Amino acid sequence: MSAHINADFSEMEQKLRCYVDKGRVAGSAEARVEPMVAIKPDASLIRPLKKVSTHTGCFIAVDCSTRTLKRANNWGIYLMRVSCAVVSGRDVTWDYSERVCTVVGDAHVRRSFLQDIRIELESQMALKVLKEAPYMSYYVHGNVRSMYLLLDGGGYFGGERKFRVSLYEHCEKNELNLLAISKNSPSLHDDKGRDLVATTYMIAPYDIWVYYPVRKADKDRSLYGDIAIVKLCSDSPNVFRCDVMDYLTNQDIVDLLSPLTSVSEDPRCVGYPISLYLAHDFSAPSDSMLLHYHDKIEERLKEAGLLDTLRREERCCSFADEIHGVKHAFEWEWWNDQY
Repeated sequence: MSAHINADFSEMEQKLRCYVDKGRVAGSAEARVEPMVAIKPDASLIRPLKKVSTHTGCFIAVDCSTRTLKRANNWGIYLMRVSCAVVSGRDVTWDYSERVCTVVGDAHVRRSFLQDIRIELESQMALKVLKEAPYMSYYVHGNVRSMYLLLDGGGYFGGERKFRVSLYEHCEKNELNLLAISKNSPSLHDDKGRDLVATTYMIAPYDIWVYYPVRKADKDRSLYGDIAIVKLCSDSPNVFRCDVMDYLTNQDIVDLLSPLTSVSEDPRCVGYPISLYLAHDFSAPSDSMLLHYHDKIEERLKEAGLLDTLRREERCCSFADEIHGVKHAFEWEWWNDQY
């Protein structure tokens, strides 16, 4: 195992020993949510995108999965797997790293904490890839401004449940196209409280289009990008929120976003950029890998004399799993809004 995983196991043992000896510390962390955006749709802000067949640059995307290895009512142990996908033409390269995260607290606290860790790991991975970018062939022979970094989520930076400001600053300094594309955007409402993305789709007169701006960037509220809504494939019903970092907004928004259409027609994810799809796909660990980590964790807890106590608590929490025929929590429980 890597040095990081060994350190994670040591932290796991320390946290769970403290829990077994002293119980769960009173108090909880507040789960912060994205601020609600409610606007009246304006059809005049919808512009057609240009269909791009090929793009000479590169699309980099990062994503992170969270899988439950063991959990009880007051604690959980999770595998965090962050991955990146680099798509240039038909060439795809990828990388990943894994961490084991132990959280003591109720399900509400654990979810909030895990979201913080997930976004931090994605920021770290993106910075790592960007620092290696000068050694990529496209960078040497092409235009750096043709490089896109796609993040999964909203364009929020700095603080809890937000990407690192240093990632934003690196992209701004190097004039890279940094976009944040959300799989789901529950915080966007129209003036009647309905889903704004769906409402915009109903009034859009084009096959591929951008609605811009939904809301301008507001760094005082950690929103570092203008919010837009995009439809990137004429054959797809899928529409997404896309946050455009404010240092890019001096460009024509159609010219900036149209290259995304070249990587949004793959039949596996019609309408969603393939680099984001691949990063998501590569972040999913195999069942054999999850079982490997599960067994290693139990070995470590047994050596520490904690396994029997923790296993009793685990059983008290997992009866519903048992009657559904589920032996391990990772067989159905994900922690990035997937179950």
